[in-house]
Amino acid sequence: MKRSPKLDVDASLIRNIGIIAHIDAGKTTVTERLLYLAGITSTLGDVDSGNTITDFMDLERERGITIQSAAISLFWRQNRINLIDTPGHVDFTLEVERCARVLDGAITVLDGSAGVQAQTITVW
Repeated sequence: MKRSPKLDVDASLIRNIGIIAHIDAGKTTVTERLLYLAGITSTLGDVDSGNTITDFMDLERERGITIQSAAISLFWRQNRINLIDTPGHVDFTLEVERCARVLDGAITVLDGSAGVQAQTITVW
């Protein structure tokens, strides 16, 4: 993983963006793609392969789901984006609610074949 030299950023240029959705909609996959496109990683992590950056706990990799929210920073056009990958399972709704309190915005991921599912509505 590449480290950015931009450690000090004006607070007005920092954005906290959450990734929210129902379980298995592709939140972590979207997160991995954004990290790759921003140049943070040189390879795309894959949930099924257990090599994602934000799903780092053994249990998360074993089960293939996000259990604990994970934040990672990337830089885009002079802005520091703190990307927060949140859990999608109903059992971890409280974890998502805690993260929502610090968000400036959110990316909602929808599974095109399943449509809007219950947990997406709950966290929305």
